[in-house]
Amino acid sequence: MKTKIVRIGNSQGVRIPKPLLHEAGLEGDVNLRVVEGGIVIEADRKPRDGWEEAAEAAADNREDSLLDDMPPTAFDDEEWTWA
Repeated sequence: MKTKIVRIGNSQGVRIPKPLLHEAGLEGDVNLRVVEGGIVIEADRKPRDGWEEAAEAAADNREDSLLDDMPPTAFDDEEWTWA
């Protein structure tokens, strides 16, 4: 999709069509970074975004059991010193 750089106050910018923003999942704050020959606009994701949903999905699929119930590994048997 082709667009033009336009004057916005004392700055310049581009108008991004709403369907394009929706498809990219962009809303609210975004991050900009320069790459060779361009500028990338990325969603401003916070650390651990989506973890709550992933944990709920794991629980729904019964994939949230502790790993302590697993049989010992070679590391446990040969290299670990139990106190």
